[in-house]
Parts: sequence; C-alpha cells; structure tokens
Amino acid sequence: MQEKNMTWTQTYLHDYKEGIGVFSDHMPEVAHKFSQFTEECFKEGEVSQKHKQLMALGISIVAQDEYCMIYHTKGCVDQGASEKEILEACGVAAAFGGGAALSQAVTLVQDAYMDLTTSIN
Repeated sequence: MQEKNMTWTQTYLHDYKEGIGVFSDHMPEVAHKFSQFTEECFKEGEVSQKHKQLMALGISIVAQDEYCMIYHTKGCVDQGASEKEILEACGVAAAFGGGAALSQAVTLVQDAYMDLTTSIN
C-alpha cells in the first residue's frame, strides 16, 4: 500500500529501506559489510559517480531488478544525469538484454525518471 503523500517511486524506495532495515536487524555484520563494499564501489574515482550510477542502472535493467532500476534511476538523477544520458544507458542495456530489457526501460525507468524529476519541490 502506498504511504500517504508519497509518489510511487518514493514508496518503492521506502519499502526497500524498510526491507534493508529488517535484514540489518537479523544480519548486522553482513548488512554492514555489504554497505561498506557498495559505498566504496560508488565513490568518485577514475569513473565518476554519475557514470557509475548509469552503469548500475544498465545492469539492473538487464538483471530485471525493479527495485534497483528505481534506486539507480534516482541515483542517476541525484548525480545530475540528463534524461538523454539515462535513455542512452537504457539503450545499451537493451543491446545486451533484448526486448525484456527494453520493455523495462520504456516503462519503469522512464516512469521513475518522470516521477523523480517532476516531484521535486
């Protein structure tokens, strides 16, 4: 059920954070080490954080992971990726993942992008 006054992308992100919280309660060491690892992977380096988010978005599309698609679409927006950059990443994902990847790109990712960029106050 969607929380009051939350967009659907905010609801997805909220549900993910709640799930991570429950997992962390039961598996604190695993959750902490995973968090440390991913934070290190997404740090600015030779590859910018924006480009890392675009790569992660493409991977999540090919993997058909809806929560990661939304999470990394938000990451792309947060890192200043343009709609065209996001759609180009979707195109590359479709080149690898075929029609299933393209269907996610033209629905879920585009909808999440619109929701995230039009709900900004």
